[in-house]
Amino acid sequence: MKRLISLCLALGAAWSAHAGPVLDRIQSSGHIVLAHRESSVPFSYVLPDGKPVGYAVDLCLKLTDALRQRLKLKSLTPQFLLVTPANRIQMVAEGKADLECGSTTNNAERREKVAFTVPHYITGARYLVRADSGITELSQFDGKTLVSTKGTTPLKSITQANNERALHIRVVEAPDHAKAMEMLAAGQADGFVMDDVLLYGLVSARPDAAKFQVVGKFLTIEPLSIVLPKGDPEFKSLVDEEMKRLVTSHEAHALYERWFLKPIPPKGTALNLPMSYLLKDFWKYPSDQVPY
Repeated sequence: MKRLISLCLALGAAWSAHAGPVLDRIQSSGHIVLAHRESSVPFSYVLPDGKPVGYAVDLCLKLTDALRQRLKLKSLTPQFLLVTPANRIQMVAEGKADLECGSTTNNAERREKVAFTVPHYITGARYLVRADSGITELSQFDGKTLVSTKGTTPLKSITQANNERALHIRVVEAPDHAKAMEMLAAGQADGFVMDDVLLYGLVSARPDAAKFQVVGKFLTIEPLSIVLPKGDPEFKSLVDEEMKRLVTSHEAHALYERWFLKPIPPKGTALNLPMSYLLKDFWKYPSDQVPY
């Protein structure tokens, strides 16, 4: 029995010694830094009282609890860090955030700097326009202004499409989704190109929601995932393991229903967005590997 106890202690010490920088920091500090967004409804946004909420935030809190149990900590306090589309990758890459809980696309360019876990949503970029604009497709933006958010894949994609197809669109940047929405509402832009689920979320929070509509075919396909530091296989293994468990146990499905099919704060409006066939198929065999 003494030998068995000694062996267990030795194995535990060995695991701690090779736990990786993120797990070491979490274990020694007793807190985890969760990066969140300001207006990425319903994934990650801030209520009027300053509290971060959303689908991705809830997933990160589930991951936090799993890490607490795995590290055998009495408590693990989440510390929230507000990030923007422009600096979210940098905050994780520099170790200022342990997880980025938002609506970030997993693609090859970003995988050069950070890692991603199992996608929690699959969407695509489309266009938000004023309902009386008559615009229904990309070609109708010829000679008009399209706004998108700085540091996002839809901005890069529309810029590329505009150049390659000679569409003569004036593409402008906004610092965040809320500002881009303001520009569209004020007539400073004719359309707002972004992941369609985010467009639906932004519109749902407005009292004049009927004045806007999402149009057009998908410009991109976007697998959205929680971001974590690159080069820390132990931390990534634990996060991936828990994400797969959340999917296979259907806990993630319940969270999806909570944020996409039921009323959400602060207005109590439901997005009524059933799970897409793309996400259903992907979650049959959940993986961090995406073909993009």
